Amino acid sequence: MPRVALIVRCFNEEAHIGRLLTGATRQTRPPDEIIVVDSGSTDATLAIAAAFGVRTVTISPEQFSFGHALNTGIGAAAEADIAVFASAHVYPIYDTWIERLLVPFDDPEVALAYGRQVTPPDGRLSERRLLAQWFPEESIQRQRHPFCNNANAAIRRAVWELMPYDEHLTGLEDLDWSKRALNRGHAISYVAEAPVVHVHDESFGEILNRYRREAIAHKEIYDDQEMGVLTAARLAALNILGDYRAALGSGGLRHHFREIPRFRLAQFAGTYQGFRQSGPVTDVLRRRFYYPAAATGGSDRMADASVGRPIDYEAIDPQ
Repeated sequence: MPRVALIVRCFNEEAHIGRLLTGATRQTRPPDEIIVVDSGSTDATLAIAAAFGVRTVTISPEQFSFGHALNTGIGAAAEADIAVFASAHVYPIYDTWIERLLVPFDDPEVALAYGRQVTPPDGRLSERRLLAQWFPEESIQRQRHPFCNNANAAIRRAVWELMPYDEHLTGLEDLDWSKRALNRGHAISYVAEAPVVHVHDESFGEILNRYRREAIAHKEIYDDQEMGVLTAARLAALNILGDYRAALGSGGLRHHFREIPRFRLAQFAGTYQGFRQSGPVTDVLRRRFYYPAAATGGSDRMADASVGRPIDYEAIDPQ
């Protein structure tokens, strides 16, 4: 059995980290160690984490980048064969989350596996559709493109030792790492049977900043990228229209009417601000990141009960 370390990046996550750590300790294959990489939390995050007996590694806010936090966490897990990553504001749905995420590593060529993500039941419709597009219901044993997401993923430590995360990127360090892994002949797997709920409690400005940061990284990873203002406006309009059609079809148009354009305008305004350079767009990634999916409400449907037992979070107080 490979040794597994769970690496959690966090900053002021007192509202969420207890739920993640509870889910992690209730796994059929619990991690051999849990390492929390904190970048200067000032709330109760570290006190909650300490109650679970985790190991905490602290980096200063001035040092923070997503790649630096991951490299620090994996470096602290010296005996781990596999590093599982989870954002502090996700939580697993099933008790087989880690077990399922490890299955692809039976293939020695697999360097990275990432799992499905869904929104909470009261999450934004636009984001639900976005996650349904990025994280489909069917697994992919060997993925042909480098898309992945470190909010719910695992990597082989031996590959990381030869190829650490880029600490200078403003985001998409996961995309950059998987792209380099594929170029070296490794394989990437997507595991739909290892889902987590991803909670994004963001304001308009925070959404805009997230997509701006990711677009800056996107054009650095793929230096022939662009997104002009007309393209951004067209994609925003297409996605808003698709979201409205989905909301109308699901009977939730009134509830989501104002939130849909706010989310999509923040998404594409941030993306436009982040790109601002000339050159052709890589079609497969542009479609995965930006183009609207079919006009459905997005799906939170999970696989059948054989996947694992749902974790009952209502019976616990995460704090």
